[in-house]
Amino acid sequence: MSLIMFIKIVARIIFVIVNNVYCIPTSCIWILFLQPVKFYKPDWYWKIEGTFFHWLLAMVSMWSWSAGYDVVEIGDDIRLCLDDRTLVVANHQSTADVPMLMANFNAKKGVLPNIMWIMDRIFKFTNFGIVSIIHEDFFILSGKSAREEAVTLLKKHLRESYIPLKRKLMVLFPEGGFLRKRKEASKRYAIKNNLPILTNVSLPRLGAMLGIMDVMVPKPNSAADRSMFYNTTIPEVDELRWVLDVTIAYPEGKPLDLPTIITGSRPPCRTFMFYRLFPSTELPRDQEEVTKWLFDRWVEKDRVLDIFYKTGEIPVSDYCSSPLPQQVVRQDPLRFFVIHLFFIASSYFHFRLITYAVSFVW
Repeated sequence: MSLIMFIKIVARIIFVIVNNVYCIPTSCIWILFLQPVKFYKPDWYWKIEGTFFHWLLAMVSMWSWSAGYDVVEIGDDIRLCLDDRTLVVANHQSTADVPMLMANFNAKKGVLPNIMWIMDRIFKFTNFGIVSIIHEDFFILSGKSAREEAVTLLKKHLRESYIPLKRKLMVLFPEGGFLRKRKEASKRYAIKNNLPILTNVSLPRLGAMLGIMDVMVPKPNSAADRSMFYNTTIPEVDELRWVLDVTIAYPEGKPLDLPTIITGSRPPCRTFMFYRLFPSTELPRDQEEVTKWLFDRWVEKDRVLDIFYKTGEIPVSDYCSSPLPQQVVRQDPLRFFVIHLFFIASSYFHFRLITYAVSFVW
């Protein structure tokens, strides 16, 4: 490692730490001040909270952008679903998946303030956990013993948070863990159950997906179509409208990770995100058919990634009838700068306020 690279890594680490320090605490203090608004004017409160949430995720997006890690989007036109209730399902390779999705959605107006992330409970105890708790993201329990309880809690959260707060996108990683950790277990499960053996993704778990559909799936068209598996009494406005299938493809099959994004230790590269959009009305109704539908999507992901790793190209025409042209997601440096200024000024204001309050008391 050269001296210049070492200095760059140390500088970026210091910057990210300082960035967290002057962004997260001051944001939480503003949210604390806004609690009376939450009680009297909840719609105003959640709109302001969503703005703060978007700005904080913009800071994370800046980390990958400033390191030269761009996102390239290709496939179906997802502008059709961004203002509707949409389930986003994506393959899960590393700790970079979430920051790269954040960078992608950051550039799309109105997405991040109204998004709900479904993530492992361990993230509740990270530096960003308090932000997600305030935003009412869902922390899912992991492990075989907790699967049934996790689905029950998720369904409860959808009814008590996602629907009342009028969220739009919710992001789910059905594999339930990183590829490197799940690959062998997925292979054993596939052999045992006579399923395809996948190499570039692991077989998805069904619990969360089925729980979401149980609460959010549109009503069947006729009484004859109804199944006990589906909730047929939800208002039309609360129905799931789309499923957005995102295939995250890192160059040469070598995923970025969060430490790499923070340090910028890897040369600039492009991460591809391949979109396939499905209207919820096209989803199967029977639990067994839903299982097959999701497994089929993952088999297709495995093929897409295999071709991409070998050729550097996404076989878009095999899956999309009218795809949008490939394009790099563009970030706004001026917006990053203005948000930084706001958080720095806000932190200074709160520091002075707290200092004055302490001096006044003592």
